[in-house]
Amino acid sequence: MQSVTLIIDKRPELSVKYKRLLESEQNQVIISKDLITSIKIIQESEPDLIIISDSFDDDLSDFCKQVRALAYNMRPIIVALSKSADINDRIKVLNNGADDFLSEPVNPKEFKVRIDAHLRREYESNLDLKQFIPNRNYTLRAIKRTLLKSSPWAMVYISIENFENYKKAYTELASDKLLQTYSAIIKASLTDEDYTGQIDENNFLVITNPVKAEGLAKFLTYTFDTVVNKFYAEHDLNRGYMILQGDEFAGKRANFVHFTISVITNEIKTYKDCSQVLNTLTQLHDLADLPDKSNYIVDRAKISGQNSVEKPEYNNKVLVYETDEALCTLLNAILTIQGYTPKIMSKYSMPSKSDIPALIIVDAGDLEKKNGLNLCYKLKQAKEYQKTKIIVTSIIHDKELVLNTGADLYLPKPYEVPSLIRWVDSFVKEYNS
Repeated sequence: MQSVTLIIDKRPELSVKYKRLLESEQNQVIISKDLITSIKIIQESEPDLIIISDSFDDDLSDFCKQVRALAYNMRPIIVALSKSADINDRIKVLNNGADDFLSEPVNPKEFKVRIDAHLRREYESNLDLKQFIPNRNYTLRAIKRTLLKSSPWAMVYISIENFENYKKAYTELASDKLLQTYSAIIKASLTDEDYTGQIDENNFLVITNPVKAEGLAKFLTYTFDTVVNKFYAEHDLNRGYMILQGDEFAGKRANFVHFTISVITNEIKTYKDCSQVLNTLTQLHDLADLPDKSNYIVDRAKISGQNSVEKPEYNNKVLVYETDEALCTLLNAILTIQGYTPKIMSKYSMPSKSDIPALIIVDAGDLEKKNGLNLCYKLKQAKEYQKTKIIVTSIIHDKELVLNTGADLYLPKPYEVPSLIRWVDSFVKEYNS
C-alpha cells in the first residue's frame, strides 16, 4: 500500500517543490493550501505523515494540538517546517505534538532522507512481529483509503478456523509457525499492487483487484489443504481429529484447522465505511465456513429480493439421553433454571428430525452394549444433526473410543454438574453463532 503524505503550505512554489521531491510509487503526496481543508483530508485519508509549514498566521503549536485531538485509527507523524531557527520555537512545537522540526531553507537531499526515514519507521512500527505483516490498525486505514477510490477493488477476508484449538493442542510455538507459514503463502501469492494485513491473530485481509480475487481464494484454499497435514502428529492424522488436553479442555474433540475465505468487491455494492466492509465480509465468511474443510465464497449480484431468507431463532434445546432417573431429574431442573429447554429420553432411540436440538447429552451405556456410543455414531451420520453438538458422558474410561463415534466432548463419570453446564453454555453458543 502506498504511503500518504500531506503537505500543508500556502506557498505554491515551495509546496510543489516538496511534492516533487517526495512523491514516488511508494508515496502519494497531497497538497493543502489551507488549514480547514487539511483537517478534512486528515480525517478522510489518515495520512501517514503531515508536513506543516509556518506560512499561515495560525501558530504551529496550536495546529499540532488540533491534529492530535482528532479521532482516527492511527497517529500521523507531524513534521514542522519553519523559517525560524530559534531553539525555543523548536521546543514549543515539539512539546505540542510535532515529531520533527526543520528550519528553512532545507537541504533537498536531507529533507527527502528524513521524510523517508519517518515513513519507514512508521510502517515498521505497525508490523506484527510474528507474521511481519501490518497490524489491524494499519489494515483499517488501508480499507478506509480504498473506499475513497473510484477504481475497482476486491477485499479478501481469510480466516484460519479452529486455530485456538490447535494452539491448545500443540502449544503457542507450533501455532506461531503455522501462522508464519500461511502468512508467507498469502504474501507469495500477491504482487506489489496488492495489500495484505491482519484483522487479528488468525484473520487476514487482502486488498486486490476483482479480476484476480476469486482465483486467489481458490489457490489459497487448495494450497492450505495440501500442506496442512505437515502441522500434525501422526497419531492425530490417523485418528482424524485433535484431542485437547488440560483440566479445562480435557476430552474435547477438535477438528483440524482450515481456511475460510470471503470476497467482496465494489462492482456490486457501494461501501460507506470500514464497519460495513468488515460486517459484510464476516457474514459471508459464516456462510462459507465448513466444519473440517477449506472453502471460499464470493459476493455476487443478488437474484432474489432483500430479506427473502429469515434469520433462524436462537436454539436453546438440549436433548438428554440418561438411564439414571435421579440424574435425569437433576439435569432437567438445572437446565431449565439456566434458561434451556431440556427434553429427557430414557431409551436410546433416534430423536424426531422435526425438532433439532442445539446440543445432545448422551450417556454411553454399559460396557457390553455401548448403546449410547452407537446412537452417537448414528446421529453424526445423519445430515440433520451435522451441526448439533454432542457430549458423551461415560464410565468407560477410553477417550478415543468415545470421540471416534463423532462426539464433540468426552466427559467421564462421575462429573461435576457446574462443569457440564459450562460446556452446555459453550456448545449452545457455538451452535447459534
